[in-house]
Amino acid sequence: MASFKNANLPKISRTVWTLGLVSMFMDISSEIVHALLPLFLTVTLGTSVALVGVIDGIAEATASISKMFSGYLSDRIGRRKPMILLGYGLGALSKPLFALAAGPMPVLGARFIDRIGKGLRGAPRDALVADVTPLEIRGRAYGLRQALDTVGAFAGPLAAIGLMAIFSDNMRAVFWVAVFPGLIAVLLVIFGIEGRRSELPNVKAHVPLRIRDLRNLDRGFWAVVGIGVMFTMARFSEAFLILKANNDGLPLALAPLVLVVMNLVYSLGAYPAGALADNGGTQRPLLCGLACLVVADIFLASRLGLVGTFAGIALWGGHMALTQGLLAQLVAERAPEALRGSAFGIFNLATGITMLAASVLAGVLWDYAGPSATFIAGGGFAGIAALLILFRRMASRK
Repeated sequence: MASFKNANLPKISRTVWTLGLVSMFMDISSEIVHALLPLFLTVTLGTSVALVGVIDGIAEATASISKMFSGYLSDRIGRRKPMILLGYGLGALSKPLFALAAGPMPVLGARFIDRIGKGLRGAPRDALVADVTPLEIRGRAYGLRQALDTVGAFAGPLAAIGLMAIFSDNMRAVFWVAVFPGLIAVLLVIFGIEGRRSELPNVKAHVPLRIRDLRNLDRGFWAVVGIGVMFTMARFSEAFLILKANNDGLPLALAPLVLVVMNLVYSLGAYPAGALADNGGTQRPLLCGLACLVVADIFLASRLGLVGTFAGIALWGGHMALTQGLLAQLVAERAPEALRGSAFGIFNLATGITMLAASVLAGVLWDYAGPSATFIAGGGFAGIAALLILFRRMASRK
Protein backbone atom coordinates (compact mmCIF):
# COMPACT_ATOMS: atom_id res chain seq x y z
CA MET A 1 0.00 0.00 0.00
CA ALA A 2 2.78 2.42 0.88
CA SER A 3 4.66 1.76 -2.38
CA PHE A 4 1.47 2.33 -4.35
CA LYS A 5 0.92 5.66 -2.60
CA ASN A 6 4.50 6.78 -3.17
CA ALA A 7 4.36 5.80 -6.83
CA ASN A 8 1.16 7.62 -7.61
CA LEU A 9 1.12 10.66 -5.33
CA PRO A 10 3.51 13.59 -5.08
CA LYS A 11 5.11 14.17 -1.68
CA ILE A 12 2.29 15.84 0.19
CA SER A 13 2.90 16.89 3.79
CA ARG A 14 1.58 14.82 6.69
CA THR A 15 -0.11 18.02 7.89
CA VAL A 16 -2.23 18.12 4.72
CA TRP A 17 -3.27 14.49 5.22
CA THR A 18 -4.15 15.16 8.87
CA LEU A 19 -6.17 18.26 7.94
CA GLY A 20 -8.01 16.12 5.41
CA LEU A 21 -8.90 13.54 8.09
CA VAL A 22 -10.00 16.28 10.49
CA SER A 23 -12.23 17.73 7.79
CA MET A 24 -13.58 14.25 7.03
CA PHE A 25 -14.70 13.54 10.60
CA MET A 26 -16.17 17.00 11.10
CA ASP A 27 -18.02 16.67 7.81
CA ILE A 28 -19.43 13.32 8.90
CA SER A 29 -20.75 15.07 12.00
CA SER A 30 -22.04 18.14 10.17
CA GLU A 31 -23.58 16.33 7.21
CA ILE A 32 -25.54 13.93 9.44
CA VAL A 33 -27.27 17.09 10.65
CA HIS A 34 -27.35 19.06 7.39
CA ALA A 35 -28.77 16.15 5.37
CA LEU A 36 -31.90 16.27 7.52
CA LEU A 37 -32.03 19.90 8.64
CA PRO A 38 -34.09 21.37 5.73
CA LEU A 39 -36.80 18.76 6.29
CA PHE A 40 -36.52 19.07 10.07
CA LEU A 41 -37.28 22.77 9.61
CA THR A 42 -40.09 22.42 7.06
CA VAL A 43 -41.73 19.15 8.18
CA THR A 44 -41.09 18.95 11.94
CA LEU A 45 -41.04 22.67 12.78
CA GLY A 46 -43.34 23.94 9.98
CA THR A 47 -40.91 26.56 8.62
CA SER A 48 -41.39 28.12 5.16
CA VAL A 49 -38.81 27.49 2.42
CA ALA A 50 -38.09 31.23 2.28
CA LEU A 51 -37.13 31.16 5.98
CA VAL A 52 -34.94 28.09 5.34
CA GLY A 53 -33.10 30.20 2.75
CA VAL A 54 -32.72 33.07 5.19
CA ILE A 55 -31.36 30.78 7.95
CA ASP A 56 -28.91 29.11 5.57
CA GLY A 57 -27.84 32.41 4.06
CA ILE A 58 -27.25 34.11 7.42
CA ALA A 59 -25.28 31.09 8.61
CA GLU A 60 -22.98 31.09 5.58
CA ALA A 61 -22.46 34.87 5.71
CA THR A 62 -21.52 34.51 9.39
CA ALA A 63 -18.98 31.86 8.51
CA SER A 64 -17.43 34.08 5.88
CA ILE A 65 -17.08 37.12 8.13
CA SER A 66 -15.43 34.89 10.74
CA LYS A 67 -13.06 33.56 8.06
CA MET A 68 -11.90 37.07 7.26
CA PHE A 69 -10.83 37.83 10.84
CA SER A 70 -9.46 34.36 11.56
CA GLY A 71 -7.20 34.73 8.53
CA TYR A 72 -5.95 38.07 9.81
CA LEU A 73 -5.31 36.67 13.30
CA SER A 74 -3.44 33.64 11.98
CA ASP A 75 -1.27 35.96 9.85
CA ARG A 76 -0.70 38.27 12.83
CA ILE A 77 0.46 35.62 15.31
CA GLY A 78 2.10 33.43 12.67
CA ARG A 79 0.31 30.33 13.98
CA ARG A 80 -2.56 28.55 12.27
CA LYS A 81 -3.34 25.81 14.82
CA PRO A 82 -5.05 27.87 17.60
CA MET A 83 -7.71 29.25 15.23
CA ILE A 84 -8.17 25.84 13.60
CA LEU A 85 -8.69 24.21 17.01
CA LEU A 86 -11.14 26.86 18.20
CA GLY A 87 -13.10 26.57 14.96
CA TYR A 88 -13.45 22.80 15.07
CA GLY A 89 -14.24 22.97 18.79
CA LEU A 90 -17.20 25.29 18.19
CA GLY A 91 -18.39 23.03 15.38
CA ALA A 92 -18.45 20.05 17.76
CA LEU A 93 -20.12 22.12 20.50
CA SER A 94 -23.01 23.15 18.24
CA LYS A 95 -24.23 19.65 17.43
CA PRO A 96 -26.26 18.98 20.62
CA LEU A 97 -28.10 22.29 20.11
CA PHE A 98 -29.77 21.01 16.94
CA ALA A 99 -31.24 18.07 18.85
CA LEU A 100 -32.59 20.41 21.53
CA ALA A 101 -34.10 23.01 19.13
CA ALA A 102 -37.87 23.55 19.51
CA GLY A 103 -38.28 26.18 16.77
CA PRO A 104 -36.52 27.87 13.84
CA MET A 105 -34.75 30.51 15.96
CA PRO A 106 -32.86 27.96 18.12
CA VAL A 107 -31.85 26.24 14.87
CA LEU A 108 -30.55 29.58 13.62
CA GLY A 109 -28.58 29.94 16.87
CA ALA A 110 -27.04 26.50 16.49
CA ARG A 111 -26.21 27.21 12.85
CA PHE A 112 -24.69 30.54 13.92
CA ILE A 113 -22.30 28.84 16.37
CA ASP A 114 -21.50 26.07 13.89
CA ARG A 115 -20.74 28.54 11.08
CA ILE A 116 -18.64 30.79 13.33
CA GLY A 117 -16.60 27.65 13.98
CA LYS A 118 -16.34 26.96 10.27
CA GLY A 119 -15.29 30.54 9.65
CA LEU A 120 -12.61 30.51 12.32
CA ARG A 121 -11.00 27.36 10.95
CA GLY A 122 -11.41 27.80 7.21
CA ALA A 123 -8.95 30.57 6.32
CA PRO A 124 -6.03 29.45 8.57
CA ARG A 125 -6.57 25.82 7.49
CA ASP A 126 -6.34 26.71 3.78
CA ALA A 127 -3.39 29.00 4.49
CA LEU A 128 -1.64 26.20 6.41
CA VAL A 129 -1.98 23.91 3.37
CA ALA A 130 -0.21 26.58 1.30
CA ASP A 131 2.44 27.12 4.02
CA VAL A 132 3.55 23.47 4.00
CA THR A 133 3.13 22.70 0.27
CA PRO A 134 5.48 23.58 -2.64
CA LEU A 135 3.84 25.67 -5.35
CA GLU A 136 4.17 23.01 -8.06
CA ILE A 137 1.96 20.50 -6.19
CA ARG A 138 -0.35 22.93 -4.44
CA GLY A 139 -3.31 22.09 -6.65
CA ARG A 140 -2.93 18.41 -5.74
CA ALA A 141 -2.64 19.27 -2.04
CA TYR A 142 -5.84 21.31 -2.06
CA GLY A 143 -7.53 18.62 -4.11
CA LEU A 144 -6.44 15.89 -1.67
CA ARG A 145 -7.66 17.78 1.39
CA GLN A 146 -10.92 18.57 -0.37
CA ALA A 147 -11.35 14.94 -1.46
CA LEU A 148 -10.94 13.66 2.12
CA ASP A 149 -13.26 16.41 3.32
CA THR A 150 -15.87 15.30 0.82
CA VAL A 151 -15.51 11.60 1.70
CA GLY A 152 -16.87 12.67 5.08
CA ALA A 153 -19.49 14.79 3.39
CA PHE A 154 -21.06 11.75 1.71
CA ALA A 155 -20.30 9.29 4.54
CA GLY A 156 -22.28 11.54 6.93
CA PRO A 157 -25.54 11.47 4.94
CA LEU A 158 -25.06 7.73 4.35
CA ALA A 159 -24.81 7.26 8.10
CA ALA A 160 -27.89 9.44 8.52
CA ILE A 161 -29.91 7.04 6.33
CA GLY A 162 -28.96 4.09 8.55
CA LEU A 163 -29.61 6.10 11.72
CA MET A 164 -33.04 7.16 10.47
CA ALA A 165 -33.89 3.47 10.03
CA ILE A 166 -32.54 2.60 13.49
CA PHE A 167 -34.36 5.46 15.24
CA SER A 168 -37.61 5.19 13.19
CA ASP A 169 -37.26 8.62 11.51
CA ASN A 170 -36.56 10.37 14.84
CA MET A 171 -34.34 13.20 13.60
CA ARG A 172 -33.52 14.50 17.08
CA ALA A 173 -32.01 11.12 18.05
CA VAL A 174 -29.94 11.14 14.87
CA PHE A 175 -28.64 14.62 15.71
CA TRP A 176 -27.35 13.35 19.07
CA VAL A 177 -25.23 10.69 17.34
CA ALA A 178 -23.59 13.43 15.23
CA VAL A 179 -21.77 14.68 18.34
CA PHE A 180 -19.23 11.82 18.36
CA PRO A 181 -17.39 12.22 15.01
CA GLY A 182 -17.10 15.94 15.80
CA LEU A 183 -15.22 15.09 18.99
CA ILE A 184 -12.85 12.81 17.01
CA ALA A 185 -12.06 15.73 14.70
CA VAL A 186 -11.15 17.94 17.67
CA LEU A 187 -8.84 15.26 19.11
CA LEU A 188 -7.07 14.91 15.74
CA VAL A 189 -6.38 18.66 15.70
CA ILE A 190 -4.99 18.55 19.25
CA PHE A 191 -2.71 15.55 18.78
CA GLY A 192 -2.15 15.33 15.01
CA ILE A 193 -1.30 18.85 13.82
CA GLU A 194 2.02 20.39 14.73
CA GLY A 195 1.74 23.88 16.20
CA ARG A 196 4.61 25.28 14.15
CA ARG A 197 5.10 28.98 13.54
CA SER A 198 4.74 29.92 9.87
CA GLU A 199 7.97 30.85 8.12
CA LEU A 200 6.73 34.18 6.79
CA PRO A 201 8.66 37.33 5.86
CA ASN A 202 8.92 40.07 8.49
CA VAL A 203 5.76 41.81 7.29
CA LYS A 204 3.03 42.68 9.75
CA ALA A 205 -0.50 41.51 9.05
CA HIS A 206 -2.88 44.34 9.90
CA VAL A 207 -6.61 44.53 10.48
CA PRO A 208 -7.98 43.21 7.16
CA LEU A 209 -10.33 46.13 6.49
CA ARG A 210 -7.54 48.74 6.36
CA ILE A 211 -7.30 50.18 2.84
CA ARG A 212 -3.51 50.28 2.76
CA ASP A 213 -3.38 46.51 3.32
CA LEU A 214 -5.93 45.79 0.60
CA ARG A 215 -3.64 47.62 -1.84
CA ASN A 216 -1.07 44.85 -1.38
CA LEU A 217 -3.49 42.47 -3.12
CA ASP A 218 -3.18 42.90 -6.89
CA ARG A 219 -5.79 42.99 -9.66
CA GLY A 220 -5.35 39.29 -10.28
CA PHE A 221 -6.50 38.52 -6.73
CA TRP A 222 -9.55 40.79 -7.01
CA ALA A 223 -10.43 39.13 -10.32
CA VAL A 224 -10.46 35.78 -8.49
CA VAL A 225 -12.78 37.31 -5.87
CA GLY A 226 -15.11 38.49 -8.64
CA ILE A 227 -15.19 35.04 -10.21
CA GLY A 228 -15.94 33.48 -6.82
CA VAL A 229 -18.83 35.90 -6.26
CA MET A 230 -20.41 35.01 -9.61
CA PHE A 231 -19.99 31.29 -8.96
CA THR A 232 -21.68 31.67 -5.58
CA MET A 233 -24.63 33.60 -6.99
CA ALA A 234 -25.15 30.71 -9.40
CA ARG A 235 -24.80 28.03 -6.70
CA PHE A 236 -27.07 28.58 -3.71
CA SER A 237 -27.42 26.31 -0.67
CA GLU A 238 -27.60 22.53 -1.18
CA ALA A 239 -30.64 22.57 1.13
CA PHE A 240 -32.71 23.28 -1.98
CA LEU A 241 -31.51 20.03 -3.57
CA ILE A 242 -32.87 18.10 -0.57
CA LEU A 243 -36.17 19.97 -0.72
CA LYS A 244 -36.43 19.36 -4.48
CA ALA A 245 -35.93 15.61 -4.11
CA ASN A 246 -38.50 15.45 -1.31
CA ASN A 247 -40.88 17.51 -3.43
CA ASP A 248 -40.47 14.92 -6.22
CA GLY A 249 -41.40 12.05 -3.90
CA LEU A 250 -38.21 10.94 -2.14
CA PRO A 251 -39.19 9.50 1.29
CA LEU A 252 -38.09 11.38 4.40
CA ALA A 253 -35.79 8.56 5.57
CA LEU A 254 -33.93 8.60 2.23
CA ALA A 255 -33.49 12.39 2.04
CA PRO A 256 -29.76 12.17 2.96
CA LEU A 257 -29.24 10.18 -0.27
CA VAL A 258 -29.21 13.56 -2.05
CA LEU A 259 -25.96 14.56 -0.37
CA VAL A 260 -24.52 11.04 -0.71
CA VAL A 261 -24.82 11.22 -4.51
CA MET A 262 -23.62 14.83 -4.76
CA ASN A 263 -20.63 14.38 -2.47
CA LEU A 264 -19.62 11.02 -3.95
CA VAL A 265 -19.20 12.69 -7.34
CA TYR A 266 -17.51 15.64 -5.64
CA SER A 267 -14.96 13.51 -3.75
CA LEU A 268 -14.07 11.45 -6.82
CA GLY A 269 -13.50 14.54 -8.93
CA ALA A 270 -11.74 16.99 -6.56
CA TYR A 271 -8.22 15.52 -6.71
CA PRO A 272 -8.14 14.95 -10.51
CA ALA A 273 -9.41 18.50 -11.01
CA GLY A 274 -6.53 19.85 -8.92
CA ALA A 275 -3.99 17.76 -10.87
CA LEU A 276 -5.52 18.94 -14.17
CA ALA A 277 -5.13 22.55 -13.05
CA ASP A 278 -1.48 21.97 -12.08
CA ASN A 279 -0.76 20.61 -15.56
CA GLY A 280 -2.95 22.78 -17.79
CA GLY A 281 -4.19 25.83 -15.89
CA THR A 282 -7.43 26.55 -14.08
CA GLN A 283 -9.55 28.24 -16.75
CA ARG A 284 -10.74 25.16 -18.61
CA PRO A 285 -11.78 23.20 -15.47
CA LEU A 286 -13.63 26.29 -14.19
CA LEU A 287 -15.56 26.66 -17.46
CA CYS A 288 -16.34 22.93 -17.49
CA GLY A 289 -17.61 23.27 -13.93
CA LEU A 290 -19.96 26.07 -14.91
CA ALA A 291 -21.21 24.01 -17.85
CA CYS A 292 -21.98 21.17 -15.41
CA LEU A 293 -23.92 23.61 -13.22
CA VAL A 294 -26.00 24.94 -16.12
CA VAL A 295 -26.96 21.40 -17.21
CA ALA A 296 -27.66 20.45 -13.57
CA ASP A 297 -30.07 23.37 -13.25
CA ILE A 298 -31.82 22.33 -16.47
CA PHE A 299 -32.46 18.85 -15.05
CA LEU A 300 -33.55 20.23 -11.68
CA ALA A 301 -35.89 22.79 -13.25
CA SER A 302 -37.52 20.18 -15.49
CA ARG A 303 -40.31 17.85 -14.41
CA LEU A 304 -38.59 14.52 -15.02
CA GLY A 305 -39.22 13.10 -11.55
CA LEU A 306 -36.57 11.63 -9.29
CA VAL A 307 -34.44 10.34 -12.18
CA GLY A 308 -34.02 13.85 -13.59
CA THR A 309 -33.52 15.30 -10.12
CA PHE A 310 -30.72 12.88 -9.24
CA ALA A 311 -29.06 13.45 -12.62
CA GLY A 312 -29.02 17.15 -11.74
CA ILE A 313 -27.68 16.41 -8.26
CA ALA A 314 -24.81 14.33 -9.69
CA LEU A 315 -23.92 17.11 -12.13
CA TRP A 316 -24.03 19.59 -9.24
CA GLY A 317 -21.38 17.48 -7.48
CA GLY A 318 -19.29 17.46 -10.67
CA HIS A 319 -19.47 21.24 -10.80
CA MET A 320 -18.22 21.51 -7.21
CA ALA A 321 -15.32 19.12 -7.87
CA LEU A 322 -14.20 21.15 -10.87
CA THR A 323 -14.37 24.54 -9.18
CA GLN A 324 -13.96 24.53 -5.38
CA GLY A 325 -10.37 23.41 -4.94
CA LEU A 326 -9.27 25.47 -7.93
CA LEU A 327 -10.60 28.72 -6.51
CA ALA A 328 -8.61 28.10 -3.31
CA GLN A 329 -5.52 27.46 -5.44
CA LEU A 330 -6.02 30.74 -7.33
CA VAL A 331 -6.32 32.68 -4.07
CA ALA A 332 -3.08 31.15 -2.74
CA GLU A 333 -1.22 31.94 -5.97
CA ARG A 334 -2.39 35.55 -6.17
CA ALA A 335 -1.97 36.59 -2.51
CA PRO A 336 1.33 37.81 -0.95
CA GLU A 337 2.61 35.09 1.35
CA ALA A 338 2.51 37.23 4.50
CA LEU A 339 -1.14 38.14 3.87
CA ARG A 340 -2.30 34.76 2.58
CA GLY A 341 -4.61 34.03 5.51
CA SER A 342 -6.23 37.46 5.18
CA ALA A 343 -6.62 36.93 1.43
CA PHE A 344 -8.54 33.72 2.03
CA GLY A 345 -10.64 35.57 4.59
CA ILE A 346 -11.51 38.39 2.16
CA PHE A 347 -12.36 35.87 -0.55
CA ASN A 348 -14.65 33.94 1.79
CA LEU A 349 -16.26 37.15 3.09
CA ALA A 350 -17.25 38.20 -0.44
CA THR A 351 -18.59 34.78 -1.42
CA GLY A 352 -20.39 34.32 1.92
CA ILE A 353 -22.29 37.59 1.65
CA THR A 354 -23.21 36.57 -1.88
CA MET A 355 -24.42 33.21 -0.54
CA LEU A 356 -26.82 35.09 1.76
CA ALA A 357 -28.31 36.94 -1.22
CA ALA A 358 -28.41 33.78 -3.35
CA SER A 359 -30.10 31.64 -0.67
CA VAL A 360 -32.69 34.29 0.20
CA LEU A 361 -33.51 34.79 -3.49
CA ALA A 362 -33.76 31.02 -4.02
CA GLY A 363 -36.13 30.62 -1.07
CA VAL A 364 -38.39 33.50 -2.13
CA LEU A 365 -38.55 32.21 -5.71
CA TRP A 366 -39.40 28.72 -4.39
CA ASP A 367 -42.29 29.95 -2.24
CA TYR A 368 -43.74 32.42 -4.76
CA ALA A 369 -42.88 30.99 -8.20
CA GLY A 370 -42.13 27.31 -7.56
CA PRO A 371 -39.00 25.09 -7.47
CA SER A 372 -38.40 25.36 -11.23
CA ALA A 373 -37.99 29.13 -11.03
CA THR A 374 -35.28 28.72 -8.38
CA PHE A 375 -33.16 26.48 -10.60
CA ILE A 376 -33.82 28.48 -13.78
CA ALA A 377 -32.44 31.54 -12.00
CA GLY A 378 -29.37 29.55 -10.88
CA GLY A 379 -28.71 28.40 -14.43
CA GLY A 380 -28.99 31.97 -15.65
CA PHE A 381 -26.40 33.21 -13.17
CA ALA A 382 -24.08 30.32 -14.13
CA GLY A 383 -24.36 31.29 -17.78
CA ILE A 384 -23.49 34.91 -16.96
CA ALA A 385 -20.47 33.77 -14.93
CA ALA A 386 -19.20 31.68 -17.86
CA LEU A 387 -19.57 34.63 -20.23
CA LEU A 388 -17.60 36.87 -17.85
CA ILE A 389 -14.75 34.36 -17.65
CA LEU A 390 -14.63 34.08 -21.44
CA PHE A 391 -14.69 37.87 -21.79
CA ARG A 392 -11.81 38.20 -19.31
CA ARG A 393 -9.87 35.54 -21.22
CA MET A 394 -10.32 37.42 -24.49
CA ALA A 395 -9.32 40.71 -22.86
CA SER A 396 -6.11 39.19 -21.44
CA ARG A 397 -5.03 38.08 -24.92
CA LYS A 398 -5.18 41.60 -26.35
